[in-house]
Amino acid sequence: MSTTMGLVLATIVLGAGTFAFRLAGPLLRERVELSPRVEKLLGVAAVVLLAALVGTTALLDEQEFVGFARPAGVAVGGILAWKKAPFFVVVLAAAGTAAGLRVLGVN
Repeated sequence: MSTTMGLVLATIVLGAGTFAFRLAGPLLRERVELSPRVEKLLGVAAVVLLAALVGTTALLDEQEFVGFARPAGVAVGGILAWKKAPFFVVVLAAAGTAAGLRVLGVN
């Protein structure tokens, strides 16, 4: 099998799996009842996973520490998002913070 054919097949399989997974939620929602405790834990788990993703992306590039400019930008963006600033302000402030620190020589 050629590499291109393998990529096309993998894309089709992953697309079908994603569609089936997304369809399973509404179909199973009526059949499976979760306790309020489990629903609360699932909500907390989603937040924890997102925080872990943000943390590793902000602090590491491959397995190396990225320096202080990127985490500072993420922190500024996080604080502004928490304060409910408009999205474009959050993005511009985060990028501006990281870029400004890098211009000043902080890596």
